[in-house]
Amino acid sequence: MHAALAPTRKHGHIKGNNHLQEPRMTTFEDRENAFENKFAHDAEMQFKAEARRNKLLGLWAADLMGKSDAEAADYAKEVIRADFEEAGDEDVYRKVSGDLGDKADEATIRAKMKELMTEAKAQLMSEL
Repeated sequence: MHAALAPTRKHGHIKGNNHLQEPRMTTFEDRENAFENKFAHDAEMQFKAEARRNKLLGLWAADLMGKSDAEAADYAKEVIRADFEEAGDEDVYRKVSGDLGDKADEATIRAKMKELMTEAKAQLMSEL
């Protein structure tokens, strides 16, 4: 190789190509990490919103059943625990519906669940 065309070496690597540095993240990796972080955050917020909704639903149902404040707080915890039986809202609906009996029909309970989800999300956003 002609001397003028040969790459110059300094400190064991070709000048201008620093192979000793950590590789930089690519834009794709940056976007992937941002997406993963957003997904994890959104999942956490959804979980918190559902738990808050279930607590509010439990307090609402406890009021319809005429429970005291202490009993209502305990019942709200039962409703929160009911949500861990299966994925989705059906386990919560079954718990509250079964306990309320004829005090509220399906449409009323489901509408209340939707309303309280909106309220739970608003409460969480105001806490941020």
